[in-house]
Amino acid sequence: MLCNWKAMCVNRENILALRGLTMKYKSVVAVDNLSFAVEKGSICGLIGTNGAGKSTVVNMISGSSKPTSGEIIFKGARLDKLSPDRIAGLGVARTFQNLRIFGKLSALDNVRIAAQARHSYNFAQMALGTPHYRSQERAITESAQRILHRMGIGHYAEAEAGSLPYGHQRRLEIARCLALEPELLLLDEPAAGMNPNESVSLARDIRRVREETGTTILLIEHDMSVVMSLCEYIYVMDFGILIGEGDPDTIRRDPEVIRAYLGAEREYA
Repeated sequence: MLCNWKAMCVNRENILALRGLTMKYKSVVAVDNLSFAVEKGSICGLIGTNGAGKSTVVNMISGSSKPTSGEIIFKGARLDKLSPDRIAGLGVARTFQNLRIFGKLSALDNVRIAAQARHSYNFAQMALGTPHYRSQERAITESAQRILHRMGIGHYAEAEAGSLPYGHQRRLEIARCLALEPELLLLDEPAAGMNPNESVSLARDIRRVREETGTTILLIEHDMSVVMSLCEYIYVMDFGILIGEGDPDTIRRDPEVIRAYLGAEREYA
C-alpha cells in the first residue's frame, strides 16, 4: 500500500517526490525514511496526529529545515540542498501554522509586496518613475486585487491586515502565496481556528484556486471534513513514518489509519 519509489519515478506527472526523507534532532527521529509523491495539478493531503512530523516535512520541502538524509525532487530538480529563496524562485510557496502577515499594512499591500517578486524594475526606474516602472506597478496592483477577490476578501483590500477577522487573515496569507504564482502551494493547517462554515468556504475557495490556476496543492490539516471533501489523495503519518495512503474512501476504511488517527467511532463525510 505504501509508496513504491520506482513507480513514482516512472510517473512523469509527479511534480514532487520525496525519497527516503529523514529528519533527526539528536536522538529524536521526527521523520523516518519517508517516500511519497504528489501528482501535478492535484490537491493532496498529509494528515496525522500532533507530532507526527507533518510540518517538519513541509519545512524540509520549503527549505527552512534541511533533512538529515534523503532527497526532495521538484520538477526533476533537487531541493534538499537549496535555500528557501531559491526554492521559492523555482515555484514553491507555503503558509505557516502561525500567521505571518504584515499586520500594519493593508491587505492589498501585503499581496503587492509578494507580487513584486515576480516583476522586474530597478531602483533607478522606481526613483525616476519611468513608464516601465509605472506599467509594472499597475500590473502588480491589478494582480493583487484579483487574488484578493479570488480568496473572497477583495472588499477588505484597503483594510489594515492585522484588523481583519482571523479567518480572513488566514485567507490573506494564502493570497500572498498565490501572488508568487507558485506551481506547488504548501498549506500548513489553513483552516486552523476557523468555525465549520468558514472551513467549508475556505475549502471551496482552495478548490477554485486549483481549477483556475492549475496550482498543485499539498495540504496539512486537522479538520477532517476539509481534508475528505477537498483532497483527491491522502498520505497519513504516525510518529514520523507513513502508515497509509489512498483516496478518501480508502483512508476512511484503512484499519491502521483508524487505529492511529481517525478513531474507530468517528465517521467523516
